[in-house]
Amino acid sequence: MTTFDDRENAFENKFAHDEEMRFKAEARRNKLLGLWAAELLGMGDEEAAEYAKDVVKSDFEEAGHEDVVRKVAGDLGDKSNPDEIRAKMAELLVVAKGQVMDEV
Repeated sequence: MTTFDDRENAFENKFAHDEEMRFKAEARRNKLLGLWAAELLGMGDEEAAEYAKDVVKSDFEEAGHEDVVRKVAGDLGDKSNPDEIRAKMAELLVVAKGQVMDEV
């Protein structure tokens, strides 16, 4: 193998790793968002855990995160609005990235 092939493989591996980490961090963010929303809705621990799973699943409906915003905003009603939810998602993404990196 040439040096060029080695570098190409290294870049491909790094890209795959970075994408996997991004996916894990976004899924963790969605879980944390679901737990936050469940607390606002007054759910108990088991119900909150199930709701958080539903929030994570809602991210697979379409590309981007607006599907998650719509779900949580619809569920929260007047307890929050889409802009507050987006801000909370940005805040929780930092937390989620830290948690995922600590697990590696």
